[in-house]
Amino acid sequence: QRSTILSQMMGRLLLLPFFRLNIVYGLITIIVCGQNQRRTTAFSFRASKSPVQWMNSNANFPLNAVKNQDDFNSPYINKDIKTRENFLERRRFLNNITSASLFTSLVSTTPLKAKAATRDPKTGILLPSPGEIESSIPTSWDENDNPFDSFSKESFSRLDSSPDTLFYSDPRFVEHVDEQAVESMTKYISNRLLLPGDSVLDLCSSWTSHISRSRLEELKLKRVAGLGMNAKELEANNALTEWAVKDLNEDKNVKLPYDNESFDVVMCQLSVDYLIHPLEVMREASRVLKSGGKIAIIFSNRLFLSKAVGLWTGSDDIEHTYTVGCYLHYCNGGFKDIEAEDLSTRKQKGNERVIVGDPLYVVTAVKT
Repeated sequence: QRSTILSQMMGRLLLLPFFRLNIVYGLITIIVCGQNQRRTTAFSFRASKSPVQWMNSNANFPLNAVKNQDDFNSPYINKDIKTRENFLERRRFLNNITSASLFTSLVSTTPLKAKAATRDPKTGILLPSPGEIESSIPTSWDENDNPFDSFSKESFSRLDSSPDTLFYSDPRFVEHVDEQAVESMTKYISNRLLLPGDSVLDLCSSWTSHISRSRLEELKLKRVAGLGMNAKELEANNALTEWAVKDLNEDKNVKLPYDNESFDVVMCQLSVDYLIHPLEVMREASRVLKSGGKIAIIFSNRLFLSKAVGLWTGSDDIEHTYTVGCYLHYCNGGFKDIEAEDLSTRKQKGNERVIVGDPLYVVTAVKT
């Protein structure tokens, strides 16, 4: 908002000499200022009092779902949102000061209103436009810009701080995203992520690893190890050649029960939002990966609200993607080529291809 106001003032100073450049101005404003305004919309929406949309109790809550208005004031959800918001706003403001005001000082009239993000019609959740997930990962990283340096312990606190062993004591033989998201996830893992003869670690595994039966036979995977929270779920997973029960949140000095450089691929599906020691887990994932091995973190915006960390529940999908990228870069695990991809199903609606059903994203990296 500040950058937009500044742009207006500077543009109007040169109204008379450049009034014929209105069309150029509109195009520049959409390109430069669109991202800043849609993020502002995201933060504003999270403070609204929209009706709560509950999902099946055996599945997950939508992102940012709350029982009542008191939950909006919960320190577990909102205490560090202001810190993060200020951090992000400073960066966006400075970026727009140097770019938007430079362009708009050469043109005139009132700025065009940027196109806002689309919302999930069922939940009201802001959804990214095509390409936004991919562009949310920096092309270069600033080691002095580590976002976790400014976060407190509460960033990784949860509404339900009881041991996860209690929460996951009963098996849940259900999918936690809708059918088309499951299909997209299965196709990505089966056809693109895994290669013949790979040794695979499925972190936070359950009753399915989303590897299609036909591809499982074709790939002839050397090893598929599952590490999860419920023995009955893991026992039912036909893709696993071995499995173990381990609570990754129990100890900050987490240690995976595998030797160094044991796996070609480490994948984590729909669970990164529950990790209270994500940097340590990512570092351990790097330890057990072979050099040149790949890690894939797949996530949506469906979750168990009570068990997701505050850092995650207060963010939108673009920020989630950036956060996962930061996990991989700042964990000191030697990851390179960090990239993101939007795996969501989309359909054409007006001038934009919008997400249909549950969104799905993946962030990948390669161990050096």
